[in-house]
Amino acid sequence: MSSMDKDKQPSLTMGPSSRGGSELKKLKANSSRSLGWTIVLLILTTTLAIYLFPEHSPLQLTPWTISSSHQQNKHPFAYSHYWGAYSPYYAVEEYRSPPEGCQVTQVNIIQRHGSRYPTVGPALIMAYAVTKLQNVEVYLDSGLEFIRDFTFDLETDELVPFGATESSVAGAEAFYRYRHLLSRDNIPFVRASSSSRVVNSARNWTEGFSIASGFQYNPILDLVLDAKRNDSLHNYCPAIGSPDSQTSTWINIYAKPIADRLNEAAPGANLTSIEVYYLMALCAFHSVAKATASDWCGVFDEEAWKGFEYAMDLDKYYGTGYGQTLGPVEGVGYINELLARLTSTPVNDTTQTNTTLNASPATFPLNRTIYADFSHDNQLIAIFSAMGLFRQKTPLDPERYDADPSRTWITSQLTPFGGRMVVERMLCASAKTQTQTLTDGTQYVRVLVNNAVQPLEFCTGVTADGLCALDKFVESQGYATGGGGGDWEKCFE
Repeated sequence: MSSMDKDKQPSLTMGPSSRGGSELKKLKANSSRSLGWTIVLLILTTTLAIYLFPEHSPLQLTPWTISSSHQQNKHPFAYSHYWGAYSPYYAVEEYRSPPEGCQVTQVNIIQRHGSRYPTVGPALIMAYAVTKLQNVEVYLDSGLEFIRDFTFDLETDELVPFGATESSVAGAEAFYRYRHLLSRDNIPFVRASSSSRVVNSARNWTEGFSIASGFQYNPILDLVLDAKRNDSLHNYCPAIGSPDSQTSTWINIYAKPIADRLNEAAPGANLTSIEVYYLMALCAFHSVAKATASDWCGVFDEEAWKGFEYAMDLDKYYGTGYGQTLGPVEGVGYINELLARLTSTPVNDTTQTNTTLNASPATFPLNRTIYADFSHDNQLIAIFSAMGLFRQKTPLDPERYDADPSRTWITSQLTPFGGRMVVERMLCASAKTQTQTLTDGTQYVRVLVNNAVQPLEFCTGVTADGLCALDKFVESQGYATGGGGGDWEKCFE
């Protein structure tokens, strides 16, 4: 799967759109109730978005749900939360304000691009599988009748309008959450890896930020890092292994019964397990492209979607995560840049950072209060793993998705479209956390992934609120500060 579906293809320009209406509703529910925020929502959803994309109507359901004839239990199922890396962005938790007495003084955001069309390889497999189903003479399941008139008209690689809006909404959210950090001389510094869909997502983010501020603060995309050269926002390790063995094993387990069912219902289709996997992916891509639930989604039941999600979990875990020996080292460069920003000291890195750019205050300033970087899901996974987030008790089992009920490695919660990690630096004075009182004015770090506060169990003295003293956080990142413990050199052996 991964060899055909690497998230690295360029995209065409796509600006903000009217898609993502319910994402905005969720934002509204979780953000300030001020008149200003209401005006921003109206601007984003009507004035700007409808003007640019009048052919799209507001999204009605997020998450998309299913109650199909193929479900034994008829309750609605939020299957869009089981699309793995193809899930539209959703907040895993409601944002928690810092403990009373703590003030955020710096924010570092790294965000995946918004929802897109499929890349070329998967699109070809989807189209071929659809053709196989359309060529049968009869459907023995009425739930498949829609396939006869289905037109596969998805483009490839670029952002869909819904995905463009995801990034714009994220920019507006960042403004409202962290506007106390802004001044005329201190606005977000924004970077992006050079893939077009990443670049466009960064620009959409800045537009959303600017609109939310009433055009008082207008960040721009300051720097595009060339993915063909040293780029801390793009995973690069020539000797890295592949997750294909693990993902193929699981797809052949979970998808074979589905293929058997569909082949019985559509005699002569002769679908394979991998084609079933990509027909399930078609549900996700068709839904975000059309901004409405695709008919393909109802072909598969709740158990099938859990299997689909787990295939993606395996792909990321054994791709650039803990299950891949050289996966985490691809995130070392970004971690070292993050530490430089948090401590206001020059970058010290010997891996994939660009030393020329990082040596200049024009291209790597250390005096900003908000930094926003834009990247791909595989790189975010490498960064999480390099930092020590989402460690599992045991490696993911390629033959059973329920082997560890406490598993937290769930791709739709780690790197959905528009997924992000936010690292907040804060100063606490006479602050009271869940377990202790902080009175010494120490600087702390808190890490959130898709709004969920991370426990940072690797940090000595971390509080129950997920606050880690800055100096202890730096100490905890020995893998990065040590250059990956020799793993970077192995990338070129």
